[in-house]
Amino acid sequence: MAIAEVTIIPIGTGTTSLSSYVADMQRTLSEQTGITYQLTPMSTIIEGPLERLLEVIGVLHEGCFVSGAARVSTSVKIDDRRDKAASCEQKMQSVNQKMQLKTDPISNI
Repeated sequence: MAIAEVTIIPIGTGTTSLSSYVADMQRTLSEQTGITYQLTPMSTIIEGPLERLLEVIGVLHEGCFVSGAARVSTSVKIDDRRDKAASCEQKMQSVNQKMQLKTDPISNI
């Protein structure tokens, strides 16, 4: 399973507020199958098969034009690990587990 971080910025909207576009994109994501997603303050994380992620990203990008943007800038980072199963939850658990193994010398005072 691949993980993508997507930032889509509609340009030429007549306002500096983009929350209505973000809300539209989240509604679109809720209608998609074969993926999971998580909104963050600066981007959206999407998990699923790579081909499906690319398809969904295209839908989100085009949706900004449908919603009235004159220009759209989309940035995508993809983590596609194929040597073992990966997910956002698994990645966070791995980091948290390693944090618990390390002892902070200052906290032992």
